[in-house]
Amino acid sequence: MSKVYNSAVVIIPPQEKWDSIQEIRETYDRGFNRWMPHITLLYPFRPKTEYMNLEKEFSEICRNLKPFEINFKYFKFFSHGHQNFTLWLDPEPADLIINLQTEILKLVPDCNDVNKFKKGFKPHLSVGQIKGKQNLTDSISKLQKNWIELTFLLDKIYFISRENIKTAQFEIAKQIQFNTE
Repeated sequence: MSKVYNSAVVIIPPQEKWDSIQEIRETYDRGFNRWMPHITLLYPFRPKTEYMNLEKEFSEICRNLKPFEINFKYFKFFSHGHQNFTLWLDPEPADLIINLQTEILKLVPDCNDVNKFKKGFKPHLSVGQIKGKQNLTDSISKLQKNWIELTFLLDKIYFISRENIKTAQFEIAKQIQFNTE
């Protein structure tokens, strides 16, 4: 079994909630044309050719999960040193997203790259990259001032993939539904 960088498991807000996120991403995010707005759960992930085999196991886990609301209220950032930052929206409740990621990671334990950061897996929706501490501070202040809290019901996760060309866009290949009864 192998993992590839043109495949991921993600949470995607409903498309009708994208406008405010995409407006920010278009200005700040170099990945705007490559990725849809998302919270990464597993990346890299298995090749698309393995999705059919994985779908059943992921569905069994997700059928045991109840949908829950995700709120985006605040902007935060990761520092990469040399005054390079990633700006992101902080999803709440993070603990439920972490629990979801922990459960699905059991199916593909080697797809744990997002858990290898110093502080482990941190759910986030990236909206851009910023250079310079003052630029970061000013941008967060401006964005936070104009931000209207965004909420959506998380009731599914997605397998996404792209062609093995750096400029190719990720597209939804499978959606895995939670228990909606």
